[in-house]
Amino acid sequence: MKKSIHPRYEETTITCITCNTQWQTRSTRQGILKVELCAHCHPFYTGEQRIVDTAGQVDRFMKRLSQQRQDTKAKK
Repeated sequence: MKKSIHPRYEETTITCITCNTQWQTRSTRQGILKVELCAHCHPFYTGEQRIVDTAGQVDRFMKRLSQQRQDTKAKK
């Protein structure tokens, strides 16, 4: 195996930006890694049923849905 070609494997802190949970792990990426959801706040793991809205996608969908319903009522 060649020397000095592999990345360093160091301690890394991962931070969840939703619930501010932090944990230590090892990775080839140095510094603090930020994730949007973790096992502490993800609906699949918590058992909660909530909508995880990414950049307003849910709001835009609901707006289009209500507009379509209004259009169908106006045609009748």
